[in-house]
Amino acid sequence: MLTREEVLNRFNLVFRDVFDDETIIVTDATTADDIEDWESLTHINLILAIEEEFGIKFTMSEVTLMKNVGEMADIVLEKTGK
Repeated sequence: MLTREEVLNRFNLVFRDVFDDETIIVTDATTADDIEDWESLTHINLILAIEEEFGIKFTMSEVTLMKNVGEMADIVLEKTGK
């Protein structure tokens, strides 16, 4: 079972890849406002990359409920902990 720290570490790798920025470090409080190029198209790419990284699928309602990286991590932990 994954820990929250492991999820965030893997998120950092995914975010760096999607945004092509090796300096990105995400926390639970990180939002789209904190990352310069995070807009609707990159959000879709980010969601797809996270789904692939963790072998999960988000529902549309889960995606719309995600307001920050912490909420994204909560859903990943919930889906991978089963």
